[in-house]
Order: sequence, then C-alpha cells, then structure tokens
Amino acid sequence: MTSSPSSQPNQSPALKVLIVEDDPNVRLGCEQAMQLAGIPVQAVASAEAGQRLVGPDFPGVVVTDMRLPGMDGMQLLRALVTQDAALPVIMITGHGDVTLAVEAMRSGAYDFIPKPFSPDHLVEVVSRALEKRALTMEVESLRRRLDHRDAIEARLIGRSPQMERVRRLLLELADTSVDVLIVGETGTGKEAVARCLHDLSSRSAANYVALNCGGLPDNLIDSELFGHEAGAFTGAQKRRIGKIEHANGGTLFLDEVESMPVAVQIKLLRVLQERMVERLGSNALIPVACRVVAATKEDLRELADRQKFRADLYYRLNVARVELPPLRERREDIPLLLEHFMLYAAQQHQRPIPEVGREQMQQLMAHAWPGNVRELRNAAECLVLGLSRDFGTTPSPEARGASLAEAVDNFERSLIAAELRRQNGNLARSSEALQVAKTTLHDKIRKYGLAG
Repeated sequence: MTSSPSSQPNQSPALKVLIVEDDPNVRLGCEQAMQLAGIPVQAVASAEAGQRLVGPDFPGVVVTDMRLPGMDGMQLLRALVTQDAALPVIMITGHGDVTLAVEAMRSGAYDFIPKPFSPDHLVEVVSRALEKRALTMEVESLRRRLDHRDAIEARLIGRSPQMERVRRLLLELADTSVDVLIVGETGTGKEAVARCLHDLSSRSAANYVALNCGGLPDNLIDSELFGHEAGAFTGAQKRRIGKIEHANGGTLFLDEVESMPVAVQIKLLRVLQERMVERLGSNALIPVACRVVAATKEDLRELADRQKFRADLYYRLNVARVELPPLRERREDIPLLLEHFMLYAAQQHQRPIPEVGREQMQQLMAHAWPGNVRELRNAAECLVLGLSRDFGTTPSPEARGASLAEAVDNFERSLIAAELRRQNGNLARSSEALQVAKTTLHDKIRKYGLAG
C-alpha cells in the first residue's frame, strides 16, 4: 500500500469524476469542490458529451444533473447502467424532482443530491461512490487475472511487501530444478506456493504429486513414497507406483514433512542425493528427475538440533527457502483477500457479495487470525452466507507477547494501511477518516514503510 494509487503495480488508473451539468456556475462549483478535495475531475455541459466519454471500464463515477438539454439525466443514467451496471451514477435533482429521484434510484442510480447542496456534501457522496467503484474495478481486475491460471498475482494475493518478496522469489525459483523448503504457519498457503512453483515452471505439463506426511500411518508412508512390488508385504497384491516415481519429470510436494518417520527420512535423503528410487520388494533402481518441494510449520533446524529430524535431510531440503508470513504480519492484505474469498463464495453459493462496514472491518483487521488465510477464507464464506462471526475476542500475538510499543505500532500500521486502501490512496481523505493531521499521517506512512 502506498500513498498514491497510481504508483502501485497492477492498479487501475487513478479514479476520476465526470460532471455533467449545463449550468456553467453549478458546473464550475462542482469542479472546484472536486479539485479542492484532490479528486481528478472532468466536466461537460451535455449528456451526449458525457456519454461519449464513458466506456464500459470507465475509471470513476458520473455526477449528472437531472434536467439537461437534449438527452436528460434519466436517459443518460439508463444508457450508462445498460453499458456498465456497476458504474456509480449520482443524480443532481431540483426541489420538484423527488419523484424523478426515486425513479432514478430504481433505475440504478447510486445516490441523488437535491439542490441546493454544499460542496462538502457533494464531496462526501462522491468519495463514497469512488470507494465503491475502486473496489468494483479491483474485484473485476482480480476476476480477469483469475482467468489466467498462470498469473502469480491471481494465485498469491496481497500487496504487502512480504507477499511482493514471496512472489519475486517464486518467479526466480520456478523454472529451476532446485529443491525448495516452504516454511509457514498452518493456513498460510504453503500448498498454493508449491503449486505455483510447479505451474510456473517448465515441468507444468508433468505430474504435480502431493503427499501429506502427517496424514498417513507410519506403515503406509513408505509404500506411498517409494511404491512396492506385488508380494512385498501382506496385502500387496499388485505392483504400486509410488509418489516419487509418479512425479518423475514433475513436482513432488511433501506437506508436513516434519512428521515423516525417521526411517523414511533416511530413504528420502538417499533419493534426493542419487535421484534414484527403489520400490519395496525390488532391487531395481529407477531414475527419477522430479523437483521436491517440502513444507513445514515447524523449525526443522531446531528439530534437528533436538534430534527429532535428520540434520542431513534438513540441509538437503533447505537448498532454497520460502518463508510465508502469517496473516497478522501483513494485515494490509486482509481487505483484498476478504473480497477475493467473498467473490468465490458468492459464485459458489449464488449469493450477493455483502457489504463490510468500517467497524466490522476494524474487527477483522485487529483479529489475531491463528488459522491465517485459511481462517479468513472461512470467515468470508460465513459473511456471504449471512452467518455471524465475532472477531473481537481473540487477543493477537502482538498483544500477548510483544511489548506495548510494538503492539501499538503493529496495530497502527494495519489501520493506516487499511484506511489508505479504503480511500484509494488519498492522503487528505485518509487523514480525515483517521482524525490525524496530514503531516502526521505522512510521517507515519514513511515510518511504517507504506509509501512507494
């Protein structure tokens, strides 16, 4: 998150306001109100001129007078809504236009402003509409990116510095053959990262094979990894190709590798060193050329020091390391992740995407998220389904373990980042919403590394 939306990567153009008003004095007053608020503005005198400027992906909102020469405001509204139903159109109405205003709202207008109106009221309504438009365009942009399954931005969502670093590292590692260790708490997206490494590589046409080392009994993981010949043990009635052999030419993902039995660790180390696999009950060595991606929520180095994990296997797996930050350390990504998951849930359950109020968003931002992104995805589904969730009771790790100063800094950073995002990077509106001076907010943005 930065102080200027135009400086962010993969962002839509800076949002603007189109004023459609035939009265030159009113038109000038509206223009000046927008300019004083730091909102880009363009003004025209007719609906026809305004319609020519508004395309399907118009990056902003339209403010139009109801009564105009030629095409009137109602006709313009219907034409624009037909072209783009999500475009916020704000109607300016006269004293006797209450009935028309109601009709306009039924026809898809975002809001209406009765004359006479103050510049502050106009700016307030426009700011809300711009916020909605920014969110709509962001979700639509995300929807388009999701259509291209190889786009890493659509797979690993977030604009925090931590996620930017993760994506850059994955792009560097993807098309290499180096083995990778992914470290992160439960729910941080370790399997999504492993899948990205596979899909973005030249191995993507071959098999991606996943095995949860903690989800199998000790007596089965040997057979699952290495395979077996018929008669290798009781119940082995026919040959079975193991996960490593099946991943030949592709990617083998070992989740919860810390739970792998020590005896199996020894065999896996040999496979990693020699790139040969031997099925149970066979003496034949089978060459394999798969990349191994291992994931763990534990500190394998510490486990190795305590002799609970083989140190030589740890060093062999830890050739390249990807560390995934917990959600509480990248709280500025919560709004975008929430929208992403609500979009999926709304499509799955055929429900509308609910509005998330400021107070509810502050609760979400302050929540500890012990289940990380997975927990947030479940929360988004609950919101879409209308199920209540209370996020105000779980103390965050910052509050439990950090000093008071660190806890305050972490929470302040997340609130500022969220407000900047909500205000589309506008410093003036963010400072007003947070009730701090612009100079103070600017200093804090620099302090927390939220700029540029």
